[in-house]
Amino acid sequence: MTSSSAHSILEVTNLVIGYQQKKDAIILSDGISFKLNAGSLIGLVGANGIGKSTLLRTLTGMQASLGGAIEIDGKSILNYESLDLAKLVSVVLTEAPSSKNLSVGEFVALGRQPHTNWLGQLSEIDLEKISNALFLTDTKKLVSRKCFELSDGQLQRVAIARALAQDTPVIVLDEPTTHLDLYHRAIILKLLKKLAKEMGKTILFSTHEIDLAIQLSDRMMVMIPNAFHFDDPCTLISNGAFTSLFPEDTILFDGQTGRFTIKD
Repeated sequence: MTSSSAHSILEVTNLVIGYQQKKDAIILSDGISFKLNAGSLIGLVGANGIGKSTLLRTLTGMQASLGGAIEIDGKSILNYESLDLAKLVSVVLTEAPSSKNLSVGEFVALGRQPHTNWLGQLSEIDLEKISNALFLTDTKKLVSRKCFELSDGQLQRVAIARALAQDTPVIVLDEPTTHLDLYHRAIILKLLKKLAKEMGKTILFSTHEIDLAIQLSDRMMVMIPNAFHFDDPCTLISNGAFTSLFPEDTILFDGQTGRFTIKD
């Protein structure tokens, strides 16, 4: 379950995440350190409110850290201009597109904004990237549809297509399977796995689908109160990292099956 690539694209050292409340710093998690390799799928799990979304926003430059260091492709995130950072990291959030009146083709084309000239004109290379993104996510047949006409599963694949059109080495997704049934959750996660392996992308996603993440992820991040774990799923299971995710009097983790059960 490990990535075969040795190239580290995202490195984090002693990161502290949280937010400022007036003059006080509210720390959600600290001592976060890891390296992500190219061509790997990384699942981020933890209970509600633990700081998963805050961590993703911090890693992508959308929110300032409270300490520590983040390096992308060997360079501090603080030293990137926003446009240059957008060529390295694309983000898929849980929110729907700001304008659902856009067609699928128009929405996916927005992924090329960091690469277009100041007039926003699409070159042949841009059009090729958009077409390939639609093909990889099986959304070409939706290209003329309006985003508001799509199902949740279709809209999620279109959002991933936009990130692919952006053509970044790192893709970060915040709960990409929210509101989807089991079948479409599996479809989305298998698609992310395929993109990581076949295109060499580093894909980090947060999820509540812990069982599926264990099965598909090369590495996993487990956030619990006062601790942060990062390793391959098998090692995390052996070390008992998942047993502390939820109160043991309510939910139990079975290390043999890699599944959670509700305690009677």
